[in-house]
Amino acid sequence: MDVWLTINRKKGQYRIAPNEILLDFLRRNGYTEVKCGCRTGECGACSVLLNDDPVNSCQILVGSINNCEIKTVQGIGTQREPNIIQQALAEVGAVQCGFCIPGMVISAYSLLERNPNPTSEQVCEALDGNLCRCTGYKKIVDGILLAAKRLNPQQKSSRNKNPKNR
Repeated sequence: MDVWLTINRKKGQYRIAPNEILLDFLRRNGYTEVKCGCRTGECGACSVLLNDDPVNSCQILVGSINNCEIKTVQGIGTQREPNIIQQALAEVGAVQCGFCIPGMVISAYSLLERNPNPTSEQVCEALDGNLCRCTGYKKIVDGILLAAKRLNPQQKSSRNKNPKNR
């Protein structure tokens, strides 16, 4: 069976097995930044953007997404050219073993595309379904809020001003 997919802005035709899941397909085609965690949709390590929506790639049959667009964390930023989210996570010390970070970046990117000025509660909600076993979540949330602040400095600074100090 063949499918047409756009992966990280590169369109191609791919041969797949009828029951192949997106996680296995991506890894088989060299997208090893998509991590294989639980295979049950619980950990978020395999998250990708499918037509701009975050999904667990271990839960998607490739045959069901013909002519769709997929973005992995490498489509957001690379080691040589990191996205502002990746830079902020590294800067605040949110990255330890790094296994969960691709999924966290996918979820954060999706959130900031929809809501460029999130609260910490909204960040936590966006990260629901992404498990981290090393850092806890405080530094991850801090990193995402830092990225949001850098992306939208006027919005953040006006929101944080105390009216009593004017």
